[in-house]
Amino acid sequence: MKRTRARARTRPAATGRSATEQGAAGGTAAFTPDALTVAPRHLEVGGDWTASFAVTGFPREVQPGWLQPLLTYPGRVDVALHIEPIDPVTAAQRLRRQLAKLESGRRYTQDKGRLLDPQVEAATEDAYDLSARVARGEGKLYRLGLYLTVHAGSRDQLTDEVAAVRSLAASLLLDAKPTTYRSLQGWLTCLPMALDLIRMRRTFDTAALSAAFPFTSPDLPPPDPTSVAAPSGVLYGYNVGSQGLVHWDRFALDNHNAVVLGRSGAGKSYLVKLEALRSLYRGIEIHVIDPEDEYARLTQAVGGAYVHLGAGDVRVNPFDLPLRTRPDGRLSAPRDALVRRSLFVHTVLSVLLGGTPTPADRAVLDRAIAATYQRAGITADPRTWTRPTPLLADLATVLQQTKDRAATGLADRLHPFVRGAFSELFAGPTTTRPEGHLVAFSLRDLADELKPIGTLLTLDTVWRHVSDPALRRPRLVVVDEAWMLMKEPAGAEFLFRMAKASRKHWAGLTVATQDTADVLSTDLGKAVVANAATQILLRQAPQAIDEITHAFNLSDGERQFLLTADRGQGLLSATQRVAFQAVASATEHYLVTTDPAELAAYEEQDSRYPRNDDSVSIELTTEEGDLNDSPIDDEDSLDLGPA
Repeated sequence: MKRTRARARTRPAATGRSATEQGAAGGTAAFTPDALTVAPRHLEVGGDWTASFAVTGFPREVQPGWLQPLLTYPGRVDVALHIEPIDPVTAAQRLRRQLAKLESGRRYTQDKGRLLDPQVEAATEDAYDLSARVARGEGKLYRLGLYLTVHAGSRDQLTDEVAAVRSLAASLLLDAKPTTYRSLQGWLTCLPMALDLIRMRRTFDTAALSAAFPFTSPDLPPPDPTSVAAPSGVLYGYNVGSQGLVHWDRFALDNHNAVVLGRSGAGKSYLVKLEALRSLYRGIEIHVIDPEDEYARLTQAVGGAYVHLGAGDVRVNPFDLPLRTRPDGRLSAPRDALVRRSLFVHTVLSVLLGGTPTPADRAVLDRAIAATYQRAGITADPRTWTRPTPLLADLATVLQQTKDRAATGLADRLHPFVRGAFSELFAGPTTTRPEGHLVAFSLRDLADELKPIGTLLTLDTVWRHVSDPALRRPRLVVVDEAWMLMKEPAGAEFLFRMAKASRKHWAGLTVATQDTADVLSTDLGKAVVANAATQILLRQAPQAIDEITHAFNLSDGERQFLLTADRGQGLLSATQRVAFQAVASATEHYLVTTDPAELAAYEEQDSRYPRNDDSVSIELTTEEGDLNDSPIDDEDSLDLGPA
């Protein structure tokens, strides 16, 4: 056994070495081990025990990412690939010699009347195929060396780790041989110095080499090799099983909708906010319906707009017509704008009054809505649509003046929303129409009785913005705690229509809720889930797991995972199912966390050390210019001149 020691020494500047050279020497010394013990089959590097192996046998057929089990081994294993290209002329000569050897061996076996060796037959077939592809220029040959170095804290642990790694390699049909009496060279070969001191290599072609690339993972879709752009999609976290990255692009699917289902405290809002923040990096516009003021810090940090519904100066008028402003300043609207708005007012009244109106009540409301618009001077003539729209109080007045018992009863039921305790939200024209890369509507200040209608009105405001053909860009509409709207039949139907039509406007709807049973207990709720190409299930309560299992056809393992998942762990179900753990950087965690203890600590820290209030703005541009300058291309729109 040979024992050597290496210690870092410093020299004075008088020796002629520059300060830069001395700094480099000091930096190198920081990585030099204090002691190095060399044994025939292992090394002791400081307090670390290592053993190295060279892979000499490989499987005949492999799939992309087949080395992933070695990279995700729970212990510490260094995997080194040394690649050396072979000149095409040399490659052709070697292939000819190899084919000559194989054919000579086959003919000798046949002449002696012996049985053919299946391995020789397979090797001959592969050699012919490879020679043809190299001749056609469809691939090249490379010399590849694959080496492993196993680390452990003691000699006994090293023995166990070596046995486990060799068993794992054998399961991949890899023959790992120890670098006996060359343990130092094996350790150096696995260091990031591009030194192959073992030189036990195998010839690979281009396809086999690309499949052996160590960073290929089935959980991370590889980018287009012909494109220099960054890969699309959002990083959700890492795979719980393989430790690979879970990277997903909703806008690459047939629809861009997503549902996030999980019980309270499972990390549902955390994941949704994390996805929204990372989508902003890609230039995607985000609209959020926030029931609990959870998006305030995030919106402020990225320079977005935050609207507090329920504040004294914020009002929303459900009678507003969907008018659009052209780049030349003129207004336009769909040809059936008045009819669409009248139907939406029916939906608003259904939510306000609770339940679906009877046919008689619906007929009364239809006549009253038409009369309310006519009193404001708005008729079927598009030139009148620029006039001030009526208010909910005007509709109540029309109903009260109608000499009909049903109309009077409906006016009385609207009294709390017109002149009563809940009238502040509808007491005047719409006060704000915010725009920006992130717009969040807070419902926290609204009374519980007004949160369903607040969600509906906000969705309508967002949808009018999303469906505007003058603003063509990818968007996400996030509805957090969607159960508040889903419990109302009219609200659930509006959400369903939005889920069906969002794809046509380059938008994706994100529905997040903790009341999974309420969503799956209705046909409209099931339809919203079915129209989401991306489905994310977080930890579920035992009382709801049976319905979740039936609705999503979960296996026993997936069912148990959802019952025992930690916070932030979930099951991403799309073209495949992946169990993942959401991860965030320190800055992202500060912006998206809702843990009361952490928020209190952050507030105390901010009071002692105030943060910089400068916000980050995000501009959405394309190669052709700003997306806000896109021309209107809507055949159903009308120019609105003066009335």
